[in-house]
Amino acid sequence: MASSKEYLNFIIEQLSELEEITYRAMMGEYIIYYRGKLVGGIYDDRLLVKPVKAAVSLMPNATFELPYEGAKEMLLVDDVDNRDFLAELFNTMYDELPLPKKKDRQIRI
Repeated sequence: MASSKEYLNFIIEQLSELEEITYRAMMGEYIIYYRGKLVGGIYDDRLLVKPVKAAVSLMPNATFELPYEGAKEMLLVDDVDNRDFLAELFNTMYDELPLPKKKDRQIRI
């Protein structure tokens, strides 16, 4: 099941206090970036984030779920109605998130 644009808009609105929130559509789901780093995504109308130590410590009772078959487990964010919590979560996670990988734009023959 693909995620709805309405749920994406709701999550983006909940994150509106943060600067540089961007997203990219991917196969019916949405990948979410914060200040250029991949934080998580919306999968089947669920907000899932990378299970970095900061996220696990802020959500010790969160469940690990698969965004899609064959993927690595991510943390389910249940408290999506709490804007302050979401801002704290993303800000706390930021330093632990890896930098984006540089894409090799050379043409190989």
